[in-house]
Amino acid sequence: MSDGLGGACPNGSRPVGNVSAETSSLHAERTSPSSSCKIKFPPPSTINPPISEQLLRIELELCTQLSAFKFSHPVEYVYSPINYAFNLHAQFVRMFAQTAKKVLFLGMNPGPWGMSQTGIPFGEVSVVRDWFAINGCVSKPAKEHPARSVQGLDCPRSEVSGKRFWGLFQELCGSSPYIFFQNCFIYNHCPISLLSVSGKNITPAELKASEFKALLAACDAALIKVLLLLQVETIVAIGRFAEKRANIAVQDSNLKSIKVVSIPHPSPRNASCNGNWREVAIRALENLNLIGLFTLPS
Repeated sequence: MSDGLGGACPNGSRPVGNVSAETSSLHAERTSPSSSCKIKFPPPSTINPPISEQLLRIELELCTQLSAFKFSHPVEYVYSPINYAFNLHAQFVRMFAQTAKKVLFLGMNPGPWGMSQTGIPFGEVSVVRDWFAINGCVSKPAKEHPARSVQGLDCPRSEVSGKRFWGLFQELCGSSPYIFFQNCFIYNHCPISLLSVSGKNITPAELKASEFKALLAACDAALIKVLLLLQVETIVAIGRFAEKRANIAVQDSNLKSIKVVSIPHPSPRNASCNGNWREVAIRALENLNLIGLFTLPS
């Protein structure tokens, strides 16, 4: 399947190389052994590499670090979509993270039908394909749960959280996602998804204490690098977990000039605003004086 087509790479192909190999030769163009899904990694370090390439390097280095973690029960599967969906993820970063950003929206970790499929935070398939105009194939996790198969842009499932989140900004920004990304970017605190033997999602907070602590330390350190790289002024945390990690990162790095605010998580499991998340989120953005970043000029 060529890069111009959506969906997963054929023949159940495995990730292109491994994460540690990727970060040791980030400039290479590689092809999955059983597909024509070419993946271009960031070029070798230069004096002034583009912001997008520096961001990709931070992300891949974090993925390398996390790939060495050994999670105990109940974790049975570890999905690292920045690795196996790098084709789509890199397009996203290179399109929308070319400059510094005033605002960073911060999520928790990949959902099964969003970023786990597309490599893009809250990456609802229809939004990625139709609004971002991103296309291409993805590979597969090293170990895949049959009930949580990765199909890339061919995935028939819709992620409610992603549909709500990006649906709001489609409404505010109109036909161009560049209005959102002119001043903002989105990033997940943790780039991996953890599943039990049954395929149930395991949140970082459900890990054993030692594993949880190590995971947070690695992800917090990467977040600090992202904040410095993008020269972020305000973090909009999506949900309480992200808000807590943002506050800790800002305090630990002495980046106290960065303001941390929050909006509710758009998950349908968020009972506090499941039926009216759009209205609650708009009101929050208005109260934070951020709504003007997304509204079209009259």
